Amino acid sequence: MPNFILNLTNYDVNISTSFKSYLLALGILTIFFTQSTAAFSQETPERMEWFADAKLGIFIHWGIYSVNGIDESWSFFNDYISYDDYMKQLSGFTASKYDPVKWAKLIKSSGAKYAVLTAKHHDGVALWDTKASDLSVVKKTPAGKDLVGPLMNALEKEGIKKGIYFSVLDWSHPDYDRNTRETFRYKNDPERFRKFTDFNFAQLSELSEQYNPDLYWFDGDWEHKPEEWRSAELKKKLQNYNPNVIINSRLGKGFGDYDTPEQGVPVTRPSSEFWELCMTMNNSWGYQGNDDQYKSPSELLRIFVDCLHMGGNLLMDFGPKPDGTIPEEAENILNEFGRWTSKHESAIYDTQAGIPDGHVYAPTTLSKDKTILYIYLDYKVNESLAIKGLKNKIQRVWVVGNGTKLQSREVGKMYWSAVPGMKYIDIPDNVYDKDITVLAVLLDGPVDLYREKGQVIESN
Repeated sequence: MPNFILNLTNYDVNISTSFKSYLLALGILTIFFTQSTAAFSQETPERMEWFADAKLGIFIHWGIYSVNGIDESWSFFNDYISYDDYMKQLSGFTASKYDPVKWAKLIKSSGAKYAVLTAKHHDGVALWDTKASDLSVVKKTPAGKDLVGPLMNALEKEGIKKGIYFSVLDWSHPDYDRNTRETFRYKNDPERFRKFTDFNFAQLSELSEQYNPDLYWFDGDWEHKPEEWRSAELKKKLQNYNPNVIINSRLGKGFGDYDTPEQGVPVTRPSSEFWELCMTMNNSWGYQGNDDQYKSPSELLRIFVDCLHMGGNLLMDFGPKPDGTIPEEAENILNEFGRWTSKHESAIYDTQAGIPDGHVYAPTTLSKDKTILYIYLDYKVNESLAIKGLKNKIQRVWVVGNGTKLQSREVGKMYWSAVPGMKYIDIPDNVYDKDITVLAVLLDGPVDLYREKGQVIESN
């Protein structure tokens, strides 16, 4: 257990009554502490350095669901379509124009540092030549080939970290029940469920041995408890293949390295030290031809900046077509991200979470040594940009991406007061980026903020 100090008075515990009461209070506090800190694994946190620095990842939902352009797996689970009709899509999945080298180059040019491919969704259709079952695009579709390996190889050549999505539930497997959310399989027939988890272990061994991913993005754990999934055993097995492998939060509480909120942008920072927001470009994870509600590149960049401000990553998703081509709208978004990230590289990858809200009306980040404050503006300011409560002196201000120096000044600082004045930065119209403008504010030391409520003049 980590070192910490228990302040029993904070919990209204009277330990002077008896030793028994003391032990009871200590037990309660121990439980409280354990529950509040056990959500994520903190083993060898240096493994997480590349993830923390990556900032941007690309999620790829590709499978037979792209043929009819329907919800991946959920469309038959929720009885929008029969299972048999869903599986008829196998005959239309060709991957005939699949170009993993192009995919990898486009991902790299976007500024992303990692990518995650859905090797198997809840429908159980594997995108690689699994020996653990016959249900794969290699055996059952016109594609007839492994689709995971070529992309993993292409990503590695481009220096992009390799991620594999894997659903721990499988609504096609004979030893898993797709017709109910109940967990009776484990409770009533543990031997049969053990056969199913053996199947999972076999497929994950194949993925680890053949592709050695840097990250596993698990999904579907909600239907069973970690001990039923054998999460501890599975994690150990994966780490035997790759001691530095990173695992997301969906293998059960206590087994993940980072949190994974999805779609809704967090308003406050998630509790995990490491986290990513997974977000679709339109409203669908996989390709749906009738979903033309794509967010604009500028809207997605603003979401990306929100993640940066709160110290997290954005995992931005697109769904390829059944022939393997990337929708034009998705390709355009990736290209626009590339324009912006290449221009503002220094304000993205070498940063950490910014200062608290309220000091400036814009998202912020800090350099790793906290001496540079980056400010992200998706609007034009009136007259000048104001910064409140900044104790530091401003040494220099420039526009990231073009180096233009800007003027700053402090107003209202009283020599006798510890309260800093208002810092103002003048921004000419000609320096604004068409999406988000980034200012770099060099301070005279690590950022130092005034966070008090003000003061009353008692002697002047």
